[in-house]
Amino acid sequence: MASQAFPKAHRLLTSDDFQAVFADAPFRASHKHFLILARPNEHSSARLGLIIAKKHIRLATERNRMKRLIRETFRRQPPTFSGIDVIVLARKGMDSLDNRTLIDQLDRQWLRIARKALAASTPESTG
Repeated sequence: MASQAFPKAHRLLTSDDFQAVFADAPFRASHKHFLILARPNEHSSARLGLIIAKKHIRLATERNRMKRLIRETFRRQPPTFSGIDVIVLARKGMDSLDNRTLIDQLDRQWLRIARKALAASTPESTG
């Protein structure tokens, strides 16, 4: 069975890491219940940062459920989804989504981010 760990190498840990994404996030995917900001990084792996505010999701059990599902969907991304720093910000009402709906919405947004990152990394042909 594959490890379900989420190692430190795959997390945004410092304030500087978060600030870098907020200051320059060329890739964005917005949804009614969350916002994803992303930017290329110098690392070989994708890194994730979570901002799940108590203001938007009151119950700790719901905040923890959101974090767990976001991490799970992020971890399942293909290896091509690397070299990128990502922040997921929860919006009001995110906790009203059931697990299946949230996973589907997150998977859809990860795909959008991956497409945008891929398009930015491939050189445009000038004709």
